Amino acid sequence: MSGPVQQEMERLLTEAFAPTRLEVINDSAKHAGHSGDDGSGESHFTVVIEAPAFADKSRLDRQRMVNKALGDIPGERVHALAIQASAPTP
Repeated sequence: MSGPVQQEMERLLTEAFAPTRLEVINDSAKHAGHSGDDGSGESHFTVVIEAPAFADKSRLDRQRMVNKALGDIPGERVHALAIQASAPTP
């Protein structure tokens, strides 16, 4: 079951990139009781995204693009976000 933050992340990334693959994985249970765990159950995520918009972009540029698309979610509403962004292979 996904919560409201996860659903918002999925919506924002879909709207921004029309990805060919998107997984927003809630890793919060693995970090319960650790630093950054706010008790919401939505504090740590991994994003796996593949989209044509990432073609010819560096890894850092791809991460910046994802963070920008997510607005205030990283760092404000989510403590930790791992990003695996790639372009589709022809």
